[in-house]
Amino acid sequence: MKKVIATDQAPAAIGPYSQAIEVGNLVFTSGVIPVDPATGEIPEGSKAQAKQAFTNLKNLVEASGTTMDKVIKTVVFIKEMNDFGEINEVYAQFFPQPYPARSCVEVARLPKDVLLEVEAIVEK
Repeated sequence: MKKVIATDQAPAAIGPYSQAIEVGNLVFTSGVIPVDPATGEIPEGSKAQAKQAFTNLKNLVEASGTTMDKVIKTVVFIKEMNDFGEINEVYAQFFPQPYPARSCVEVARLPKDVLLEVEAIVEK
């Protein structure tokens, strides 16, 4: 049976989807973008956007009753591969070793024209 996970500490869904779904002992997040959930604002620059996106992801993970050290897999979508190094610096601050498995791909465009989006699979 699946359980919907929702929190006002991460951006609300902007379409017909849930912020996250729990199935068994796993949580699957939707893509999380760097929108400040309190103000709706998007910070400038890849480092600031990465910090906001990973903070939002952390808040969503914690709202599901688990923690960032239980993240198994992430997918990071970035608008510009030249931002990879800066995004990696911020990423490392949010995930303890051993780091989760990860894919990172450059995409043409993201919702609200943000610079990155992240999704995760997390163990409960």
